[in-house]
Amino acid sequence: MTALPDPRPTLAAPDDDPWLWLEEVEGERALAWVAGQNAATLARLADARFEADRDAVRIALDRPDKLPHITRRGSWLYNFWTDGAQPRGLWRRTTLESYRTPQPEWQVLLDLDALAREEGEDWVWHGAATLPGTHDIAILRLSRGGGDAVVLREFSLETLRFVEGGFALPECKGSADWLDRDTLLLTAAYGEGMATTSGYSRTVRLWARGTDPAAAPVLYAVPEDHMGAWGGLDRDTGRLLFIDQIGFYDTEVHLGDRTGPQQRIDLPTDMDYRWQRGWLAARPRTPWTVGGATHAPDTLLGVGLDAFLAGSRDFTTLFTPGERVALQGFFWADGRLIVSVLDELRPEFTLLTPGEGEWSGARLELPRTGVASLWPLDNEVEESDGTLLAQVEDPITPATLLLTSTTLATPEVLRRSSPVFDATGLVVTRHEAVSTDGERIPYVQTGPAAETGDAPIHLSGYGGFRVSRLPHYQGMTGKLWLEKGGTTVIANIRGGGEFGTRWHEAGRREGKRLSHDDFAAVAADLVRRGVTTPGRIAAEGGSNGGLLIANMLTRYPERFGALFCTIPLIDMRRYTKLLAGASWIAEYGDPDVPEDWAFLQHMSAYHAAEPGRPYPPILIATTRRDDRVHPGHARKMAAKLQSLGYPALLHEPAAGGHGYGKDNSEVATFAALGAAFLRRAIGWEKG
Repeated sequence: MTALPDPRPTLAAPDDDPWLWLEEVEGERALAWVAGQNAATLARLADARFEADRDAVRIALDRPDKLPHITRRGSWLYNFWTDGAQPRGLWRRTTLESYRTPQPEWQVLLDLDALAREEGEDWVWHGAATLPGTHDIAILRLSRGGGDAVVLREFSLETLRFVEGGFALPECKGSADWLDRDTLLLTAAYGEGMATTSGYSRTVRLWARGTDPAAAPVLYAVPEDHMGAWGGLDRDTGRLLFIDQIGFYDTEVHLGDRTGPQQRIDLPTDMDYRWQRGWLAARPRTPWTVGGATHAPDTLLGVGLDAFLAGSRDFTTLFTPGERVALQGFFWADGRLIVSVLDELRPEFTLLTPGEGEWSGARLELPRTGVASLWPLDNEVEESDGTLLAQVEDPITPATLLLTSTTLATPEVLRRSSPVFDATGLVVTRHEAVSTDGERIPYVQTGPAAETGDAPIHLSGYGGFRVSRLPHYQGMTGKLWLEKGGTTVIANIRGGGEFGTRWHEAGRREGKRLSHDDFAAVAADLVRRGVTTPGRIAAEGGSNGGLLIANMLTRYPERFGALFCTIPLIDMRRYTKLLAGASWIAEYGDPDVPEDWAFLQHMSAYHAAEPGRPYPPILIATTRRDDRVHPGHARKMAAKLQSLGYPALLHEPAAGGHGYGKDNSEVATFAALGAAFLRRAIGWEKG
């Protein structure tokens, strides 16, 4: 068995890091240590019960009657499909008429399993960009092992082969957009000096067919310390877009042509905006005074695009937020603006038709319970004829896919997904906890109607980046927890976007501690209501949610029976120096700035962990191919906890990227392992 690092009870100083060597992702010593950790974790958890759960989840994920999600390109509907026979997947297409039938006729375009075998590569599908208009050629994005970095390769949709001598780019983070059949706009961190400190492209280049991408002329570049540069073609106006992603919430956009940028869009950098057919819609993130009026964050404003570019600031107010009525998003389709709102977490969609001085509005009728999503059927917004797809679901009701449009036609049911688990006797209820500062924190509880006082609880949350954590259908958790008689809880903590920018801002930077307080308050409220006891609460979170779970360990250990911390961010001293970490400074703060480290140190669980505390059992899981959140976070936290005498476990599969696995089999293994650990650690099952 591989020896653990020498015990160190604490980090003597913020930068005294005895486990720095575990950041060497492929380092020989680090890999040997990880192998020992994986073996110990599997020896403890991988029994016949785990195998049965793993197989049940894999079969559910591979079921033939799950929803095949689609997007339209030209006259075809495209889908990427995985199942037990095709674990890596098939890229395929059909017609809308055929899709409406119980058994659509699919034309297979690319068999990724066959390609991986033929080329001896661990290919994972990351999407395709087809040439707008004809859609007869495509740039495919292929990842090795599931990481964010991809290989770009040109593919013919007529011959169904890669184009000999066509566009091809070695592995890197980036993408390419078609300008015409022989020209791409390249935004890729490929080549010396072409990456920002966050690892994304810092240039936009013009790449002509048959030329070396490394020598492609640079049209636009951003400073190295900015998050990244992006480019594209606005086919509505024929102009090129050059985007400087200054930080996660600040963007500067320029219009230009093939010589470079020419005109900056004169809007605040923290504003979200988009346009179509001569009309601009914009949402400020912070209070914005213009034209003699001050607009609150998340107000939606409209104006004529040409008039705006000419200097007019005569905006029409299209939506005004309320305390618990929040704008979630907006998009254009066929010259109409579709606005998505949560009113006390109930979904609403409004269709707005622009006009001089007054924009007319109409409600799109979709269910207001559970979760409803709406988006254009067409992949290219400029090609949209107004056809929309909608999906509705709730924690115990599988998703239904609907077809509707900007004409407000009655939604047509296209397909219904089959259930993953038996939901008999389960009920869904909404409750509120009160956090440390008095804020009301909603949460959704799903489980048996009777509250036993000792219910096995699976509590999850996220609380970051303005991401709304909504009560979607609970497929895997339903199979691994609800179907066995347990109860699940989804917490709508601050840092998310459930109640708009104010909710996010309250849980950002120094407010992140409030986000963590909110989650702990939900756990306490479950006990107060007589649903369960602290030792029966198992909590899980991933990525930013992994930071949350690590803080539950160090800040609120007495409120939980077990923790599952996945693909986590934990070391807040070094996170900006690891992979894409620098891009998240706007969310967390900069540890190299003393004023920021003053609050960051208290949420850096890696530094806060100390001996002699009543920490609950924890399983920390990551993936080696995660090139977004560095696996060193999970490795180092497990090593430190073990050195302090805590029974922390680590699980690190070799592939998977920033997720639970590169295929359904790996995802099922990851999820079943975590569920087995949680159920046994809280005493629901014997270990």
